[in-house]
Amino acid sequence: MADRHPPTEHYFSAEPAVATRPRNVTVRLPDQSIELRTDRGVFSLAGLDPGTAVLLQGVPAPPAGATLLDLGCGHGVVAIAMARRAPQARVIAVDVNNRALELTRANATANGAERIEVCRPDEVDPDLRFDAIYTNPPIRVGRQQLLELLTTWLGRLEPGGHAYLVVQRHLGADSLAERLRSQGYEVLRMGSKRGYRLLDVRDASPASHDG
Repeated sequence: MADRHPPTEHYFSAEPAVATRPRNVTVRLPDQSIELRTDRGVFSLAGLDPGTAVLLQGVPAPPAGATLLDLGCGHGVVAIAMARRAPQARVIAVDVNNRALELTRANATANGAERIEVCRPDEVDPDLRFDAIYTNPPIRVGRQQLLELLTTWLGRLEPGGHAYLVVQRHLGADSLAERLRSQGYEVLRMGSKRGYRLLDVRDASPASHDG
């Protein structure tokens, strides 16, 4: 269950106004357990929300030596899980929320994943390309802003790369898939569980399938 804030305050604020109140939680996945420090003002206070659970349990193992992006890293659970699943991968974790970045750095260190690179989106090397992107995107920023956010990062996929998105069905997962298709992306539904769609997004151009 996600942390709840007043309408003007949400987890995609750069500097959350809500007072800090950290807690320690344990996330248990089929292949690993992750010890997390979470906090108010960062998605998700309880440690692992249902959508991210669907994502982590439904995506394939990252390619060895790949470059991976956790887009909207929150407290870092996705980045940590992927760094453990692919020890030779380069893992980048980005968020606009400074409190989230602090938590991700601390949690990466606490879980033996110090090599995760944690930064704001504008600090990522503009020439860097990704073999896989993972995100539970901020649906409530609005349809157009969300589409712009996603297509910006989807444009940085390596040929043959995949972006894995988890979106609640009743918050517009199917319409988002159609909008991405209209932007030239191939969108496959990998599964549907607990009211969430897990989507696999690729560039539909022939060059993207060379790998």
